[in-house]
Amino acid sequence: QDLVKNHLMYAVREEVEVLKEQIKDLVEKNSQLERENSLLKTLASPEQLQKFQSRLPAEVLSAEEETGGAAPPAALSGG
Repeated sequence: QDLVKNHLMYAVREEVEVLKEQIKDLVEKNSQLERENSLLKTLASPEQLQKFQSRLPAEVLSAEEETGGAAPPAALSGG
């Protein structure tokens, strides 16, 4: 029984490490995308922004307003 428990604990620890690494990578990617998004918004003309926003689904725009322009949390939790 201890052998099974030890094996499970090892497997769980290993999975936790993998997930921590994935989270770190996703946080870095998210930061990069937020910087790019901010830059593109700065460089785009008001007409370009309006044209782009008119193409977005309403839920994307409302989520962006709630988070102050950041990506919606659901976009971060994808595997």
